[in-house]
Amino acid sequence: MPEKTEHLKSESGTTTPESVVNNAEKPLHERESTYSGIGGSKGIAIGECYTFAKEEGIHEIEELNDKTISEEIERFMAALHRSEKELKKIERVTTRKLGKGYSNLFQAQIMMLHDPVLIDAISLRIRTERKPAHIVITEEFDQYLEKFNNSEDLIFQDRADDLRDIKDRIIRNLHIRKLHSWLPEGVIVSSYHLSPADVILLSRSNIKGFITDSGGKTSHISLICKSLNIPIVVGLGNLSQKVSTGMQMIIDGSTGTVITNPEEKTIAHYTRKKENEKKHEDNASLTAELPASTKCGVRITFYANIDFKEELHALRASGAEGVGLFRSENLFTDGTKVPREAEQYAYYREMAETIVPMPLDIRLFDIGGDKLIYSPVKEPNPNLGWRGIRILMDLPEILDAQLRAIIRANTHGNIDILIPMIISVEEIRHVREIIEKHYAELAKETDPPVEKPEIGAMIEVPAAVELIDEITKYVDFISIGTNDLTQYSLAVDRNNVIVQDLFEKFHPAIIRQLFRVIGTAQKNRCRTMICGDMGSDPLALPFLIGCGLRRFSVVVSDIPNLKSLVSRYSLAETEALAHECLKLGSSAAIKACLAAFQAAH
Repeated sequence: MPEKTEHLKSESGTTTPESVVNNAEKPLHERESTYSGIGGSKGIAIGECYTFAKEEGIHEIEELNDKTISEEIERFMAALHRSEKELKKIERVTTRKLGKGYSNLFQAQIMMLHDPVLIDAISLRIRTERKPAHIVITEEFDQYLEKFNNSEDLIFQDRADDLRDIKDRIIRNLHIRKLHSWLPEGVIVSSYHLSPADVILLSRSNIKGFITDSGGKTSHISLICKSLNIPIVVGLGNLSQKVSTGMQMIIDGSTGTVITNPEEKTIAHYTRKKENEKKHEDNASLTAELPASTKCGVRITFYANIDFKEELHALRASGAEGVGLFRSENLFTDGTKVPREAEQYAYYREMAETIVPMPLDIRLFDIGGDKLIYSPVKEPNPNLGWRGIRILMDLPEILDAQLRAIIRANTHGNIDILIPMIISVEEIRHVREIIEKHYAELAKETDPPVEKPEIGAMIEVPAAVELIDEITKYVDFISIGTNDLTQYSLAVDRNNVIVQDLFEKFHPAIIRQLFRVIGTAQKNRCRTMICGDMGSDPLALPFLIGCGLRRFSVVVSDIPNLKSLVSRYSLAETEALAHECLKLGSSAAIKACLAAFQAAH
């Protein structure tokens, strides 16, 4: 559950007695309280809360007669039409604000509104079962939502959010209730749940920030808020039930902190912090396009993690030197339909040509078993089941099409391939053999011949750490996915609020694994990169450099700040720091050591 305290510590780390007394004298609902969630998009917002709740409505449930059946089907069709008009409007707003990449989310929803199977199934049930449309719509969508919600895969959970949004939209339009999309200017929006459409539309009111009970760091709403530079804190449990419109609030999207009824000294503290962060970001942006080097001249390279090709325009301005992770599974626009080879080829080629000569690392589809409509089994735990390279090996038609598309697109020789969820050298050998086969065939067909992509392995499960010596002798490069590596090593679901405090990237086991993986890869002359959230953490930066890491792939917006920090460190200092951290036996001691190093620099 979200952590709650009744007061904040002062900057020195001790509690001011007067503040405790003053806070305690207030009624409980007016006291300063602090809650911990998940930081989805960095930044600090200070202002009034606005509770945003969607209308549920009370609908009649009586059985339809012969006359009202036809009227009900007409109402259903009219609701589909109104929903499409809304989504097209949202799509236009999204394209204007963020480009085509994110607007594709709504294009997929529009396609679903035209799905003849869904329309016919709902119409038939209204006619034969004589049930009102809203009941049938709810029952039809809830069948899919149950499966989606039971999935532990983040991308599939996002698809559930999209489906829920379509369901609610159709039902609202069935009863001709107006879309609520304008709010008072400059508020912090609190809600149990927000859809991507909600965030896009509400952002037109110059919203200062968002907080939600649900959601994760990589959910669509978090990614959209990052692109819009709006702070958001997600995964707050039931906080939306405890706050009210007009309540003063502070949110910190970097730390996942929400403070209600802040005292004056707390507001002053966060105002200074916000000003300092802005000043630091401005300074960092001035040198973002310059190469990053340590004080002793060791070169550190930063690449970008991206989801859509439309994000490529921001690479050079941020100082990114290529794409270290393109999550190709986002080409599954509706969560089920496999993109054709021709579609993939055009997409990959456009990306590669846009950034040439910079590298483009494409991760093969990292899809979970629940994502495919032809999945033959319902898995109790998809994260430990049929996903990643396992699916691709079992469904060669998907793997073949993607590998052929990537090879064909590699006309400039700047595309590499990342294989997800590796636990054995045999899996790498399997992919390498297929690449060799397709490359030999395509080399005869293309003039001039395309270049063969290099192959990398994702290191994200403990088995890959144990086999790191063999793996790094068999691939051209590795990329460490610290999010999954932490999750699997500590047996902690990173999206489970109940055990959220146990998901600790600075756990001694994790930092020792990282030291071992980076050192072994270095010994075997295998390029090494980190692409998980740890790579974006300024606290972890000198430790990772000290372990021997020279390549980072992170969120584009984090690159200027990280590059500005690199120049503060010497290699000798970071190596000494890494060895000191390896001796420590707790996360708290490691973080304290890293914080002291950061403060000294």
